Amino acid sequence: QVEDVVGSHVEDAVTFWAQNVSRCNDLLKLSCELAEACPQANAVFGKPDFNKIYGGCFSEDRCWYRCMVQQVINEEKAGTCQVLYIDYGNSEVLNRSDIVEIPLDLQCPSIAKKYRLQGLQIPADQNVSMFDEGKKFLSSLVFEKEIKIRHKAKLEHGAIIAQAEYEKIDIGEEVAKAGFAERCTSPGYTKEAEEKKADVMQIQNRKIKISIPLWLSRSDHTMHSSPRGRVEQGPAGARNWNFPGNRMFAPKEKVQGFTSVPDTNLAHVRPDQKLPEEKEVLRRENLELLQRQKELELKVQQLKCELQKEKELSRKTAESFEKTLHTYIGTKMGSLAAKMKALKEVRHANKTSHFGEQLSEAIKVVTEGCLTVPCSLEELKKIWREYDLAQERIRLCTNVDEGDVLISKRDEVQQNLYSAVKELILEVDQLPLSERSRTLQKLAASLEMCGQGSEADDAEEVFQEFFKWKSIKTEKLICVRNDTDTALRVLADWFSGVLKCFDLMSEASSELEEAVGNADEILKKVELAICEELDADLNEHDEAEKRIIMSAYNKVIYKVCQEQSMISVIENRYLDSVEFKKQAEEWLNRRPNINNLLSIKKNVKAFKAQLRWKLVEKNNFEESGDYSECEMTRIKEEIADVRNRVLQEIAKEQEEYEKLTCLVQKWFPELPLLYPEAGILNYMNSSGLLTCSLERDLLDAEPMKALSTKRPLVCSEIWGQKVLLKGYSVDVSSEAKVIENVAKYHRAWNQQKERSGLLQLLFLLFCKARFKSSDPLVYLMVPYYPGASLGALQADTPLTLEESLKVMKGVAKGLHTLHGANIVHGSLNGNNVFAVDRKQGIVGDFDFTKSEEQRAAANTMVVSTLSLISPELKMGQPASPASDMYAYGCLLFWLCVQNQEFGIKEDGTPELEVVFM
Repeated sequence: QVEDVVGSHVEDAVTFWAQNVSRCNDLLKLSCELAEACPQANAVFGKPDFNKIYGGCFSEDRCWYRCMVQQVINEEKAGTCQVLYIDYGNSEVLNRSDIVEIPLDLQCPSIAKKYRLQGLQIPADQNVSMFDEGKKFLSSLVFEKEIKIRHKAKLEHGAIIAQAEYEKIDIGEEVAKAGFAERCTSPGYTKEAEEKKADVMQIQNRKIKISIPLWLSRSDHTMHSSPRGRVEQGPAGARNWNFPGNRMFAPKEKVQGFTSVPDTNLAHVRPDQKLPEEKEVLRRENLELLQRQKELELKVQQLKCELQKEKELSRKTAESFEKTLHTYIGTKMGSLAAKMKALKEVRHANKTSHFGEQLSEAIKVVTEGCLTVPCSLEELKKIWREYDLAQERIRLCTNVDEGDVLISKRDEVQQNLYSAVKELILEVDQLPLSERSRTLQKLAASLEMCGQGSEADDAEEVFQEFFKWKSIKTEKLICVRNDTDTALRVLADWFSGVLKCFDLMSEASSELEEAVGNADEILKKVELAICEELDADLNEHDEAEKRIIMSAYNKVIYKVCQEQSMISVIENRYLDSVEFKKQAEEWLNRRPNINNLLSIKKNVKAFKAQLRWKLVEKNNFEESGDYSECEMTRIKEEIADVRNRVLQEIAKEQEEYEKLTCLVQKWFPELPLLYPEAGILNYMNSSGLLTCSLERDLLDAEPMKALSTKRPLVCSEIWGQKVLLKGYSVDVSSEAKVIENVAKYHRAWNQQKERSGLLQLLFLLFCKARFKSSDPLVYLMVPYYPGASLGALQADTPLTLEESLKVMKGVAKGLHTLHGANIVHGSLNGNNVFAVDRKQGIVGDFDFTKSEEQRAAANTMVVSTLSLISPELKMGQPASPASDMYAYGCLLFWLCVQNQEFGIKEDGTPELEVVFM
């Protein structure tokens, strides 16, 4: 067995350990004594004695072997030590807890001996990798081979300097030829000492087999593996020891026979000698040689017979040991205890999760507690359809007389609907809808099945097939568990009988041989029963079982969804019925009017007239010669107060319009027909933006000449907010189209409000002189963010990269909102993208009087020297969301270029190196 010699003091020679094969019985006896003594022995305390023999627990098989401490790894705590297993020659690092004291009678000399090849040393320039290759090469020469050893000398530390041969191969010569060592004079002895001992040591030549003792060739490696060293070069090479060819025999002394033959050189024969005498001498010599040959052949035959007997004895001994180990009670009980622990865990887990119970409970829920559709629901649906149809006819009617007839018919249907609604409410109040809905939600959430279920099978036999399969599976499990319980009871009874045999106080006359005679059979049956129950995995199913489970699962899910859908329909119809009943009782025998709205309009008109008089008074006072700053301040304060009252009344008017709009949409579509003067339809068509009460002349407006490049702009303040009024020139034919575009944009903003990323529209105003071609006819009121456009910001104080990304994230949301409402901006540029507070990006409004193609063809689609017009627009294709995203990407690129995140190539094209958000 090759030893790790790194760090030792014999690196000038190749070293290996060997065991004399005649010591197998000693090793077996020593191992048994260590197995009894070491587990009860005391651990080593204090500083270990490097000359003392201890017991060490080998890390790989946890068996005990004799060892000597070579080095303390941690000098302060002395927690680990490097030990040498003296009977095997390998070493490893052990914890102090794995090193124990052993009795004095076990501290005998080591069985393995350490050999050094004569006249070899490690080259000085050899690296670690070459050194490891040399050890492997030496191991391949000596491992598991009978080596002829010629002892030359013995060093002070016990190593034997020797010449080793295998058949006719000199081991040292082979190592030197391979370049792993070089020739030198061994430092451990002198030439005279070698010559003096040569004759004595020459007759001590022995055959030593570098192998593993027979007693280690056992099947259970976890209990009986021999130790191996840290570099895996010790007995690790013999891990698989249990093979038929590994047999050990007592060695025979190899004796070299030398026969003396007289010198019969014919050149020295005397002439007078006779030829017959020479023949006689040769004949006698020949007879002696033949006799010698027969003796040697007889001796060889005897040795073969002895060798065969020893092989047979070794085989029988090995079989006896193997049979004993296979039935060894400790091994059996240890394995059985581990399986029992696993079985307890499985049974404990099955207590909390019974097989198939979850799906069984789900089937019970969907089959036993399901709700039925109320009887009045179908009749209610029919009457409600009639009611909706009657309402739609009134909504489309334009003639007042015809409308009265339709309203009368609607009222009759409404009475029938009121009766059906009350009946449904009474019936639904008796149903546990909320409780059932929660039960189904919990059931759907608790069903955890792998994969997606297919369409449910409508056959009623699906659940019956599942319960039948579950019953068979459960019976099989019960049968397996009963077999395990029976085997364990037999084992418990056997233990009880054995205890009685060893109980000195018991009067039972049981014989120990009878009690333990069937121990192996009992343990085998218990182990088989436990293994069978552990292998009975209920979660493993074949294809047929999976089909049954999935069919039942799909049917349960289908019924859950079906009932949830029905409950949702009932709940929605119930809520609609409750609201209808409330509204019907509120407006019973009466109809909503617009008196409150008209009163508010009257107040607005009065305050507007008062405001105009104040404005005239202010103008007259400014032109008079009696101008006073104090008086002017008073007049301005009165104007501001009256203007605030106008705005307050307009806010009330908006609230009243909202109430009437809700009534028109849900219950009374006839209101616009009955009260056309109220302008309810105009308000509804503009999504609440259109107001006729607010006029531009009534506001304290300041002309914005710097921004009025294409249309007149004025700035004012309303409800504490700075606003812009953008004027659009429209005629009677295009007025409806503008209102439609504005309403569509406002509805898209209203769905998300502040999170939409769009500029809010406040009011849509018509000027007084709406049919004069010289004046704009309609004004759009929007919030005013002075200096917040991208173009203005980048010209003054450019955004940082972090600010740019935040702003453009909001712009992306705005485009997403527009595109979700099927609106294409068409003219996205630096002037209608705003960075509010340098962190909130908003997409500005655009010209509602133009189509998408007209907006896209405007010459404003440019920023710096970069065109924002997409390639498809240049080719004449219509504007689309893709063209908006192209302009968005160009704006983002422009911001990044100004932050020096990108470059421009020599040909003027952008150098893009990252992917946009």
